[in-house]
Amino acid sequence: MSIQSVIVGKWNFESSENFDAYMKEAGVGMMTRTVAAKLKPTLEFVVEGDNWTMTSVSTFKTHVSKFTIGKEQDDKTADGRDVKSLYTLENDHLIQVEKSNSGGKDSHIDRYIDGGKLVIICECNGVKSTRVYTKA
Repeated sequence: MSIQSVIVGKWNFESSENFDAYMKEAGVGMMTRTVAAKLKPTLEFVVEGDNWTMTSVSTFKTHVSKFTIGKEQDDKTADGRDVKSLYTLENDHLIQVEKSNSGGKDSHIDRYIDGGKLVIICECNGVKSTRVYTKA
């Protein structure tokens, strides 16, 4: 099955490893990192052709990303960084490349389904974080 069909719906946070180190490397401030490390967000994906909506809901904030596969766009990350994001589909992985608009650091985010779980690998300058979600 394609990632477009299996990723649709809600996902509950299960686990995270090395997320603080990734955020620090990406240039996220300590206060934001401290709050983000404690959150257990729910993710929801809606897919209509090449148009996607990804919504992250937590007790702290709701962040909505609307994007079109293959089209670079200005974006603001959930932690407040201004970036250009490009989403692509590669071998049933949803790949996001974030390029800083303000002289910051770039990130690479790989989302895929493994064993029925949503796995998200975030990487900045070789520092990786793995976050795992289960279908709601």
